[in-house]
Order: sequence, then C-alpha cells, then structure tokens
Amino acid sequence: MEGENRAQQTARRLYEGIVLEGRFQPGEKLPNELELSESLGVSRTTLRDAIRTLTARGVLEVRRGKGTFVAQRVGELDDYGFADLGRVKGQLRDLFELRSIFEPDAARLACRRATEEELADILARGAEVERCIQAGEDRTQADRAFHAAIVRAAHNEFLVRLLPLIDRAVATAMTAGAHEEQLAEDTLRDHALLLDFFRRRDGEGAACAMTIHMRHSMDVMGLEERREI
Repeated sequence: MEGENRAQQTARRLYEGIVLEGRFQPGEKLPNELELSESLGVSRTTLRDAIRTLTARGVLEVRRGKGTFVAQRVGELDDYGFADLGRVKGQLRDLFELRSIFEPDAARLACRRATEEELADILARGAEVERCIQAGEDRTQADRAFHAAIVRAAHNEFLVRLLPLIDRAVATAMTAGAHEEQLAEDTLRDHALLLDFFRRRDGEGAACAMTIHMRHSMDVMGLEERREI
C-alpha cells in the first residue's frame, strides 16, 4: 500500500498470512528469524520491526528464550487496521511537531520557575523513566508523568492545557510498534542530558536538549516534517 514503509509492508504480509491465509495457527511458533526473513525476502532488521508492530497490536507474542508465537486471541481480530497506519503516522507527525514547538520553551521556563520541590519531582520522574527502560518495563506512564512535571513547573496555564496532547503523543508512539529499541536508547541519552541541565537550572540548555529529544523521536519514527506549500 502506498505510504507504507518496508517494515509496515512486512507486517501486513505476516498478518495476512496468519489471519487470512491461515499459515500459522493461534499459539503456533513462527519460524526462526533467519528462515522467516529469507522467506519474506527482507532483512532481519525489517522483520524485527514488523514483529514489534504485530506484537504491539496483539497479533504476536514474543516469549523470551522461546521465540515468537501467534497470539491465542488472534482469531478475535477482525480488522488489523492497516488502512489507519498512514493516518496514525500523520497524527504522530503533527503531535510531535506541536510538541517540538512548545516543550522546549516549557523546559526553559521550568528551569527558571520550578520550586525546589518541583525540580526534585522532575528529577525523580526522569529517574523512573530510566529505571523502566533499564528493567525492560512499559514506560508509557512514567514518560507521561516526566513531561507533565516539566510543563506544570513552567507555571503557565495555557501550557498546562496542552498536557492531553503530550499524553496522546506518548501513548501513540509507544503503541506504534516499530523502532522501540532505538527510541528507548535515544530516550536514555536525551533524558540524561536534559536532567543535567535541570540540575544546573540552565534554561537555554534544557530547551536545546528538549528540541534534540523531539527531533530524535521524529527521526527514529520516520516522521518527516511537512513540506512548505
């Protein structure tokens, strides 16, 4: 389908083979990575991204040390919703574009205006995101709380009203499936830099670090900037 990248095309083919063609049954283990990538004619990296996408959608289950299996509930999925992938990607691009506009300034203001308690909260929530990543746990709630703490510490009523957009962007990015490992690595590095600036109350540095973080996220997820009309 037009607009799909290689990993999305591979995810679609796998899904159709499972649900429409019945090549694999619920609970059945998929062939090993090398065999499956060769049969699909894609790289192992592309296959991994496709598997992450299908895992996030509940089609596949990755069991550590055992392999990748078709989910037991896959028969309940009437429509995987591939037609919506382009729409989701467009929404993510617009959401991250908006975040890249206001979150750097929120970080700058928070460095200047945060109380000692608020600064401690930002640092603690940043540490929790790091802990979740290191432990391999879902970091969605921790990431939301971290960015929300920064926005609240900016002490600007209208910035606070934008918090639901941050929640939506974080949740959508986490369920988009592909590139989760790279996103996690970038988040660890970017947050470490951001927190260092917060500790020093360096507003300009924090703003730059937040801008870099937004750019990294958009690049990893392939969210190209909208061209000028």
